[in-house]
Amino acid sequence: MITIRKTPVRIAPSSRRTLVRPFIPGNTVQVEHILFRIMALPAEKKRKILADLYDRMDIPYEKLRSIFIRHSEHVRNRIPSDLELTAEDLEFIGAVFTQQYSLESTALFNPSIVLHPNQDIEGVVKFIISLRAIGEGHISSITFREGQIDENCTITLKENSPIIYEPERTAHEYEKKIFMKKTNEMGFLSTRNSAVFDSLADYFTLEDLEKSINRVKNANIAANRVELENSLNNFKLLALSNFTLDFSTDDISEQAIYPAAPSQSNGLEDARFVRFVEDNGSVVYYATFTAYDGKTILSEMLETVDFKEFKIFSLNGPAARNKGMALFPRRIHGLYMMLGRQDNEALYIMQSDNPHFWYEARPLIKPTFDWEMIQIGNCGSPIEIEEGWLVITHGVGPLRTYSLGALLLDKNEPWRVIGRLREPLLSPAEDERFGYVPNVIYTCGALVIGRTLILPYAIGDILTTFATVELDSLLDEMGVVR
Repeated sequence: MITIRKTPVRIAPSSRRTLVRPFIPGNTVQVEHILFRIMALPAEKKRKILADLYDRMDIPYEKLRSIFIRHSEHVRNRIPSDLELTAEDLEFIGAVFTQQYSLESTALFNPSIVLHPNQDIEGVVKFIISLRAIGEGHISSITFREGQIDENCTITLKENSPIIYEPERTAHEYEKKIFMKKTNEMGFLSTRNSAVFDSLADYFTLEDLEKSINRVKNANIAANRVELENSLNNFKLLALSNFTLDFSTDDISEQAIYPAAPSQSNGLEDARFVRFVEDNGSVVYYATFTAYDGKTILSEMLETVDFKEFKIFSLNGPAARNKGMALFPRRIHGLYMMLGRQDNEALYIMQSDNPHFWYEARPLIKPTFDWEMIQIGNCGSPIEIEEGWLVITHGVGPLRTYSLGALLLDKNEPWRVIGRLREPLLSPAEDERFGYVPNVIYTCGALVIGRTLILPYAIGDILTTFATVELDSLLDEMGVVR
């Protein structure tokens, strides 16, 4: 019998946690009207309004002031160049074009947990947990919490900041060889538009790409101009999906990865974080997630070493085509390994020499038991233990009930299953059956400390809790010979 202990910890959505971000009406005429009304206000009135805002906001004065001035840059091009503006004018303009967005007011779920990069407290293990947050407009973002686990496996969470800050966003420099490979695999590249790359250097910027796209457009005399422009726009959309986010705050709970590319316009879903150790001992954190633009899903990846700078990449290749991709925490036989689905039903395993390109997938397991008869998938990256690779799975059964399972893969041949639960590890209990989506228990990543599995999981796609599982009892139930 598996020994499971559910904890009293609850991570619930809160409308009090807000993201401070720009607010720019889509109608440029309205923007100009707003600016005209701003300029008509007396200076004393502006000072009073600003003072009221600073009193109301839970943000240090200098930090909020810098945000307002930075946000004023979004409309600077609509202000006459001969108009002299004071710092106070820019401050007020930025305040008008700023909004608070409650990005986790509706749900906070599908957690993924990793070791904190700074283990600086003796006697405890520090962790970072990422969560899928849903707020206004049903937009999904990635938010973070810090916590620690003591020697008795007691879990405590660090207090949350009420404010979340936007990062600085910068475009990548692109390698032409890799970029062309991506466009070809995505079906964008053709003889009609390949001339874009003729004038680009081996490494180029977004600005370089835009200039080359415009040259090809202007040189076009063919009748199919609309088709050409659509294909060229795909190049730009791909470039915009690869970028870097840089946070200035050291408080992880003040950071959130909000949609920042066209491919993510309707949300970033179910990030699966993994602490990846390279062969030379260096550590980088990867997370695979699903980008959704309202019509199409794309598999994307982020990487960070410090949880301050995040590089975002698109995942490519015929095997990177479904939800639930999860990277192994190290190379095996010199190759990156990944779990994922290919057919919305079964779990597959992939290998590659480049974490951004995935070509081949082989079946690993398929739905077998009644609680997974609709589909099966992974619930985060495999966890390396002495006996092999522990994989937490999810199965979908009658009434679209999501339960958690587990299997064990051979350490040297991870395409070989050497243990599997016949019954769920966790299913929705009586007090866990209802929520934003009923009958759902789900996780995107767990952690093993010693011989204990630390398992954060979401209830009803609305809030998150933790369970701890005695690892030896779990392996015994899977029939693993030790």
